[in-house]
Amino acid sequence: MLCLEEARLPRRLSILALSLVLALSACITVESREKGRVVRVRQEDVPASAYKGERHALLIGISDYADASWHHLLYASKDAEDLGRVLADPARGGFKSVTVLNRPEQTTRQAILGALRALESRPWNPQDVVVVYVSAHGTLARDWSGELQRYLVTQDTSFRDVPGTGLEMAELERALERLGSRRRVLVLATCHSGTGKSLLPPSVRDELARTKAAFLPRPLEEASRASIILSASDWGEAAREDDALANDIYTHFLIEALDGRGDRNRDGAVSATEAHDWARRNTWAYTSGRQRPSAQIMEVGADPVLLAGALERPGQPEVFSYSARLEGFTLKVDGEVAGELPGGVVVPEGKRRLELRKGGRVLWEDTVALEAGERRELESLVSRAASGPRRTVMLEAGALGFLDARSREQVLPASVLAGAGLRFDGALLDRRLDVWVDVAAGQGRRTLLLDPGGSVPVRHRTLLLGVAVGPSWWWGPLGFSTGPRVAGLWLQRSFQLELLNRDERYLTVWPGWMAGLSWRFSPSFVVDAKAQLLWAYVPVDGQTRMVGFGGLMLGGGYRF
Repeated sequence: MLCLEEARLPRRLSILALSLVLALSACITVESREKGRVVRVRQEDVPASAYKGERHALLIGISDYADASWHHLLYASKDAEDLGRVLADPARGGFKSVTVLNRPEQTTRQAILGALRALESRPWNPQDVVVVYVSAHGTLARDWSGELQRYLVTQDTSFRDVPGTGLEMAELERALERLGSRRRVLVLATCHSGTGKSLLPPSVRDELARTKAAFLPRPLEEASRASIILSASDWGEAAREDDALANDIYTHFLIEALDGRGDRNRDGAVSATEAHDWARRNTWAYTSGRQRPSAQIMEVGADPVLLAGALERPGQPEVFSYSARLEGFTLKVDGEVAGELPGGVVVPEGKRRLELRKGGRVLWEDTVALEAGERRELESLVSRAASGPRRTVMLEAGALGFLDARSREQVLPASVLAGAGLRFDGALLDRRLDVWVDVAAGQGRRTLLLDPGGSVPVRHRTLLLGVAVGPSWWWGPLGFSTGPRVAGLWLQRSFQLELLNRDERYLTVWPGWMAGLSWRFSPSFVVDAKAQLLWAYVPVDGQTRMVGFGGLMLGGGYRF
């Protein structure tokens, strides 16, 4: 009679172990004059009353300077006037008040500070929108503590005493912060590259000339607490005026966006970041990549800052990032290139496979469900994924048995199993490999065909504990995984006959292989089908032979 004998654990098993606006814009050249970030807010489930606030703007354009060291700007004053007309237009900006300061007596340091104090004294509603725009020269200088700071060159700023006569950019930001409104936009149309609209004191210019860096160092006050800061150029670059446009380049496209062309998500309104993104992309193209407008955003609430139009309908879903960490990354949606960061990208509603790539490497990918009017920040999604592997808890059921019919008929029938599993996405090798851990158990009564003895009833039990490691590939919500697997297997069968009443047990660790298909029908819920193949040497009737074990498990789980 065939029977399973008590077996020892194999002495040696080879187990495989495998280890991711608004703008600083005024610098001059001969034909193209040069000058020298935004908290994205959410729109989910926001009542219409949230947009009932008033809109107010303070626009400053400084073209002429008392100190001849600061050269004349052609369009800074006109920039403020042109933007003011758009913001005041009831059909576009619909601002309740627009104050333009561009005459010499209006643009001294004290006059600008007085205008900011008057702005601060107004009775502000948290839902009001306030925009402060400046188009002028910018420069760098060391303050009284010796720290390198950015300064706005006012009409009466002395080239030889910038800290004492200029207006520190951080002071503008602090003035904006003191306002009672929660929707505040600071637009700096200046640059600090040392050319065009930006001149540097000789000591600072000599110091920076010795700096071994592609760009100038960023002052600490860049981390402003103002709500939104939009810049016509990136730090260390020159912002440009253009004769063909008769404006600062960035300001020209910013005004163009407020005509409605910047309404990316088609909700009827143009937000500050939508306007900036339109201006940024067109400025980049117009200057052949020489000018890269930037944005700094800090989360201040659930409502966007609307600069033109009015919300008429829920907009299309959007994902966005203005994080320096993600700059230059390409966003793919369902395998197709949707846009480059920084900026926002409209995504079709429903479950979408998002992927961030740079230089052929994938930083992050996931399936995200998006609804109309929803806006998701990519940095938060990536940071969440970077904090550790995503986990999936599974409940599973299936069958496990010998691959050959002889063993199933004479040794042990197939066992129906139920169990649980835990999957760690991207747990090893720089998030390239997943890890599966599962346990399953089953029991039953069957009839074995023994020779001699004929049909013999037997009760059997099975306990399986396994670990698998391998990569996964995803096509939208469908994923395929495969990799080596090791399983600890405990088997028992009990004969209960008149002449035979005995229990036989077998315990071993078997190597094998696993392959599975997964379907994510939401970002949090998934169904799996896994097949596994295990093999080992099993002693039967005093002889050891290699046998194969196969199984199929189906399950559903929750990702978190």
